[in-house]
Amino acid sequence: MITQIVRPLVENQIRLLANSKTTQETLSQTIACWLGYIGVRTEVTQLIPNSDRISVELTVSKPEFCSDQDWQKILNNLINSSNVSATAQSNNDELAKLVQLSRLLAYLIQISSNKSDNNWEIIEKQLSPLNLDQITLDAVRSALKVPQSINVAEKLDPDIAARAFPLAVKIAWMDHLISAEESDVLKSLLSLIAPDMKI
Repeated sequence: MITQIVRPLVENQIRLLANSKTTQETLSQTIACWLGYIGVRTEVTQLIPNSDRISVELTVSKPEFCSDQDWQKILNNLINSSNVSATAQSNNDELAKLVQLSRLLAYLIQISSNKSDNNWEIIEKQLSPLNLDQITLDAVRSALKVPQSINVAEKLDPDIAARAFPLAVKIAWMDHLISAEESDVLKSLLSLIAPDMKI
């Protein structure tokens, strides 16, 4: 029912808009008018024409039919959802860092001079001096299931490289011998941590 009432009004306003000399002002008023049909008080603060679309930035006031209590709940929910989004992003960043670190440690284990046993229980015992938490250990175990490469070390975030370096040294030195491959990893980490250092 509301569509049948509103659509002719909108179509008429579109024709007026197409012939307007002050398009931006008229469109701002038109959008505010359209939303006003459903009781939403709106101020258009920015209009940006972009290809086949128009980006619109709005400031929306409390609708006429909305109680103060419901409006406050809406505002609170928006604030809380923003916090949730920020937390989710932070969690995603931490997960990405964990993946990077675990792949690097897995690569070091895979290129270790002592390749006599790929048994996870033995590897886990060898890693115990590193004091890794269970989540990191589980991630390393998962990363060990696929072959890793030196590219893992070369593409690390510098912060992760700094965190990984002492661990990498300990893993590389477990057999008291640093191979050429292990040396390359350590050099890559150092170049990320201290780009100006001559290695």
